Amino acid sequence: MIDVVICDDHAVLRRGIRDTLSEATDIKVRAEAAGYTELREVLRTTPCHVLLLDINMPGRNGLEVLVSVRESYPEIKVLMVSMYPEDQYALRCLKAGAHGYANKAGDPLQLVEAVRVVSMGRKFLTPEVAQMLADSFSQPAPEVPHESLSEREMQTLQKIATGKRLTDIAEELMLSPKTVSVYRARVLEKLQLSNNAELTVYAIRNNLV
Repeated sequence: MIDVVICDDHAVLRRGIRDTLSEATDIKVRAEAAGYTELREVLRTTPCHVLLLDINMPGRNGLEVLVSVRESYPEIKVLMVSMYPEDQYALRCLKAGAHGYANKAGDPLQLVEAVRVVSMGRKFLTPEVAQMLADSFSQPAPEVPHESLSEREMQTLQKIATGKRLTDIAEELMLSPKTVSVYRARVLEKLQLSNNAELTVYAIRNNLV
């Protein structure tokens, strides 16, 4: 039996996903969460092989939650689900540690297949995402400095660029201020910048905020 937890802030969409997965005899939805705080409590007490995680949630976005879950529960396979087209987020999700990306507006049977595939530790790729990956290898785009950033470093850059203090960032990411300061220093070094003002200008010019 594949134990599944769903994290999505829309109750109607959660119910739709649950109803779709309930048709499969080898999949059991063990719990649901509407956000990260609730998800943390659920994962402490609920068996979970596959987490279905929405990208667009209030407070902490799905990519931030993905990184936190991968750090705290590396054994859980995360399948990102969204209404956004694959070309906007799929590759970034995979880079951040997701095992797959599924569109909630897609074929319900594809969602069932995706859960089964990632539960075995394999990556679930739609034909569209597979083509995007192939294109990225055969015709690599010119590399820009921020592509070398880890997901945590990217989060730090984006939050600094929106004017948040390191203490606020630390609280949001559930890290120590010292750790966030280390991420900031790495970002400055990798982007060859000197201060927060330059970070902000860089983020705006590259459409990162």
